[in-house]
Amino acid sequence: MAEQLLEQVRDVVDGQIDFEGQKLAELIANVALSVSGIVAFIVGFILQDIKLAVWIALGGTVLTFLVVVPPWPMFNRNPVKWLPVGGGTRTQPVNLVLEEKITI
Repeated sequence: MAEQLLEQVRDVVDGQIDFEGQKLAELIANVALSVSGIVAFIVGFILQDIKLAVWIALGGTVLTFLVVVPPWPMFNRNPVKWLPVGGGTRTQPVNLVLEEKITI
């Protein structure tokens, strides 16, 4: 029982995401940071409060961090299927003979 719990904790901490998950995480980060920056700028401009604008931008950054950095299961929907070690078919080595050019 303790082994199973430890294995689940290792899987969560290991942080495995696939290539499509990396693409999704990058898209989410770009959109969330852009939106929070735009909202912070507009609110700060309208209210003429730079401190509030900085806090809004900081909150958007923290929220983006919490959404993107942990290895959520949505980032591992298309895991890569690697070949097993030594599982490929063996091929015979090919001897290549190259012709040499002789220059005079």
